Formats: sequence, structure tokens, C-alpha cells
Amino acid sequence: MIKKIAVIRGDGIGPEIVAEAIKILGKAGEKHSIEFNFTDALMGGAAIEKTGVPLPEETIEICRGCDAVLLGAVGGGKWDALPGDMRPEAGLLKLRKALGLYANLRPAKIDPNLSHSSPLKFEIVENADIMVVRELCGGIYFGEKKRGEDGGSLYAFDTEKYRDYEIDRIAKKAFEIAKKRKKRLCSIDKANVLESSRLWRERVTNMAKDYGEIELSHMYVDNAAMQLIKNPGQFDVILASNMFGDILSDEASMICGSIGMIPSASLGEGNFGLYEPIHGSAPDIAGKNTANPIAAVLSSAMMLRHSFGLEEAARSIENAVGKTLELGYRTADIAKKGEMAVGTVEMGDAIKKTFEGEEKGN
Repeated sequence: MIKKIAVIRGDGIGPEIVAEAIKILGKAGEKHSIEFNFTDALMGGAAIEKTGVPLPEETIEICRGCDAVLLGAVGGGKWDALPGDMRPEAGLLKLRKALGLYANLRPAKIDPNLSHSSPLKFEIVENADIMVVRELCGGIYFGEKKRGEDGGSLYAFDTEKYRDYEIDRIAKKAFEIAKKRKKRLCSIDKANVLESSRLWRERVTNMAKDYGEIELSHMYVDNAAMQLIKNPGQFDVILASNMFGDILSDEASMICGSIGMIPSASLGEGNFGLYEPIHGSAPDIAGKNTANPIAAVLSSAMMLRHSFGLEEAARSIENAVGKTLELGYRTADIAKKGEMAVGTVEMGDAIKKTFEGEEKGN
């Protein structure tokens, strides 16, 4: 079995964490008889430096010619002064749109080995096991934007806009995911204020008629932010618009210990997907061998599951990560005060060694 993967290493710590994910994918390939062909492509700041644009057309074509995309992270202060449509992040938005990736899956689950890393008491987070389903190709990030001057004052606006079919397709994805979990879906909106949220609530409620076994609830986004801190265990699947999902999934990741632990999958129709950690490029620690590669490694496991249908291989990576944490390996972001932390490469090596040990039955 041969699988073609486009690799976008990106900026900051991106190349470092992607290297570790590829290392672990290699071990999974050996164990499960999968051959991976990796093709590098440019996006973000690295693309701006070499081509002058954040997303070259060549990168889009490379991605379309592969079975999946593995991404590190893009962005950094070096490019903050550029116009919005020329910043590294604009390349990511454009790539998601070009590839039709409208559904972003962001799991958040506390690992018992990292209970000390959560800013909340363990008894609050111990039952947290959440899947945030975020709409990815619409909403305020893609709406009309403008700056101007009126009567001597500057103004700027961004437009939140959703079409019915955009809401329907992401709602269907969320309901289908809920069917395979605890059959609970909480849809997030601000329907008391926003017209776009009122349409969102109407369409999700209508979709629920086809999923009688799913318990559907609605929650305003400000309340959801509070409830995630008060009682995260009440949530199973969270469905949210682009901006609300972006914010809430980052919050969910932190209550589970560290943003460096959370993977994500961006999916469209069919099996193709883009896989990336939810954290940013962290330029302040780039090149220092201190970044946590686990989110990137777990993103590769999501790739095996969602794009390739290789559940056993995906679980083998997740089990290796869990065992490595159980053995006490920690990077700086998840280490207890005074606890010795390992580097990016060392964590990748530890996961690889654990993988090899599991393979031998040790």
C-alpha cells in the first residue's frame, strides 16, 4: 500500500515538529506494511521568502495530487507588517478553500498522566473528552473586509456570512461524528444577537430531524466559554462556526493541559484531508529543540484514521504516545515545576522507541 503525502513544514517550530511526525509515521508504515511517499511544498512565511506569495499555485497542485497533507505551522512576527492578504495565515485560509476542506475536527481529552498540566482541578477535567467540529470555509474569516475613512475617523469591518448549504454540510458532519460517540451534540451560536447565528440555529435544528438518536442542545458562545471551565465533561461533540470554533477549541485544549498536545484534521468530501497541530509557529522557541511534537504526531494518527482508513495503525501511534507519557517523558510545556524536560527530537525518539518496544511485545 502506497500513500502520497504532501508535507508543508511551514514556519517557526513547524519544520521541527513535522520531522518528528514523519519519523513516527515511518515506524507505523513498517509495522503495518504502508509505504509513504512524501513531497515537500511551500506555504506561509517560508513561501513568501522564496516566491513572494504565501501560497504558490504549485503547492495547491502538489496537495491535489496527494492523498493527504501534513502541515506544521505558519506565521510569525516577521511578516506582521504585510497586508492581510499577503500574510502567512492568508495562505492557510486560501489552501483550505482551494481544497474544499470545510470541517475541522479538534479533539480535546485529558491524559491522566498530565493531570498536573491542566490549570483546572483534575476532578473537573477528568471526564473531559470533547470533539470540536469547526466550520472552516465560511463565516467572518472569509466575509467581506474593508478599511476606510468617514468624517475624519478611520473604520474597518469584517462580515460574518453563512449560506444554508455551508451550515448543512458541517452540521451533517457533526451529527455523523456524534453517532459514533456518546450521541450528544451541542451547537454553539449567538442567536440572541446575530442574524447569521439565527440561520445557523434554524438549519442545525432542521438537520436534527434526520438524527433522532442524537441529543441536540444549543448554547450561546459566551456561556459555552464559561461551561468549558465549569464542567467540560458535559460536552461530547461541539459544533461551531469558524470563529467561535477557533476560540473554543483553543480553550478546550488548554484545560486539557497544553495546546502542544492537540491535533486536528481538516476534511471535505471524500477521504482527503489536511492534518496539523492546532498551535501556532511559536517563533520565540524555533530552533531551540524545546517544542512539543506530540500534537503533530497525533495529527499523523488522525491522518491514518480519517484519510486512509487505517484504524489499527492510528491507534498504534496514539498508544505509543500514551505509553511514552506514562514512562515520564515530558517536554517543557507539560513538565512539572522542577521536572527535567526533554527536547523535541528526544521526545520523538522516545515515542519511536516505545513504538518499537510495543512492536516487539516488550
